[in-house]
Amino acid sequence: MNAINLLVLLGLLLPFTFVFAASDAAVNISEEFAWIAVLLLLAKFSSLIEKWKQASVLGELLLGVLLGNLVWLGIPWFEPLRDNHIFHFIAELGVVILLFQVGLETHLKDLLSRGREALQVALIGILVPFILGAYVIGPWLLPGLPTVAYLFLGAALTATSVGITARVFQDLKQNHTDEAQIVLGAAVVDDILGLLLLAVVVAIATTGAVDSTAVSLIIVKAIVFLSAALLIGRYLAVHISHALSKVNSQVGMKFSIVIGFCLLFSYVATLFGLEPLVGAFAAGLILEQVYFEGYTYGNRDIQQDMRKALQETTLPNMDKQHLLAILDKHKKHSLEMLVMPLWHFTVPIFFIAIGMQVNLSVLFDFSVIGIALLITLVAFAGKLVSAYGASSVKNKWIVGWGMVPRGEVGLIFATIGKEAGAISEQVFSIIIVVVILTTLLTPPVLTYLLSKRASEVVSE
Repeated sequence: MNAINLLVLLGLLLPFTFVFAASDAAVNISEEFAWIAVLLLLAKFSSLIEKWKQASVLGELLLGVLLGNLVWLGIPWFEPLRDNHIFHFIAELGVVILLFQVGLETHLKDLLSRGREALQVALIGILVPFILGAYVIGPWLLPGLPTVAYLFLGAALTATSVGITARVFQDLKQNHTDEAQIVLGAAVVDDILGLLLLAVVVAIATTGAVDSTAVSLIIVKAIVFLSAALLIGRYLAVHISHALSKVNSQVGMKFSIVIGFCLLFSYVATLFGLEPLVGAFAAGLILEQVYFEGYTYGNRDIQQDMRKALQETTLPNMDKQHLLAILDKHKKHSLEMLVMPLWHFTVPIFFIAIGMQVNLSVLFDFSVIGIALLITLVAFAGKLVSAYGASSVKNKWIVGWGMVPRGEVGLIFATIGKEAGAISEQVFSIIIVVVILTTLLTPPVLTYLLSKRASEVVSE
């Protein structure tokens, strides 16, 4: 995009923002449409960062940071979005669709084969940051605080925002690597362990004691949900989708089945005390193979085998090309392709929303910035060391960096601690700095590591 195109785009968007700035609090639905249009266009503009060989997610995050902090320059145009329920709904739908798409592109067999290593990575990635934050760096740099404040600091350092890492893997088409499978599996375990840890710390902050019954119930619920999703759900998905396809085999029915399973499992996950994105990821794994009129959609191995067989046949070249074209057309109707339009609509909004939660004003509080930087180094180290749990992977750095970003999960931990009265404004600001730096620095580093790995594979 050249300078003229940039000016044209900004010229089209500025009138919208002036109208928003002049409007009153009662926003009508047509203005919501305009907001979404502006954000989607800006998100596509932010993808220019790919010219610098960076994943587009970094551009969307930086765009969100910019929009969320324009108010400090006297430009409050985008402030209404902070309390806009439709904006937040689309953002939440975005992370659900993202993890669902990742689940669709992940082979359950490959994920389970990495289960032991994923568990090791998750355990190390939880225990090391928590111990360092709660019992080492916290008491050393912030002496005199209540014990529960150190516990919340340690808990916040354990968070992992799998959405950011998953998006980088997806942007660079690295979803099927061993490193990606381990990180995704570890992220699911990390979510469950983080939930348990948070429940314990909140109980200590509010009652001064840990309810072992409540913690045990969370563990049981998580095991029951994941087991039921992967065993019963996988069986039901095939038969229900096959039955519905006999009623109507058009694309609309297929789309309804796919998105219906995604949203339903996201909801059921919340009933078991888990994040909706865990349910969405499980739904994607379940629908890895769904039958529509005898065809298997989304099974990449079958498509590759068919293509190889066609290329090795002795058919005339014209017939061979015709059959390959049919195969390509069939491939374009896979489950992943059905979801992509909704993905392009919602996922960029999610990452813009994450960026808008970053308040750069905390970086100018010099009373906390030095301490925050040291704790951030601990936050990086605590997750990077988790890579040693991936014993069979050659490039462990990719696994370690994949677990680093705190994103919206770290913000949730910090907010809960603040609302419970367990942490002060100072500790809250420190955690925000950790979230900012781990969220924004991870995508470029991970992009570099994945690009380097891809070039090494090609050269071999």
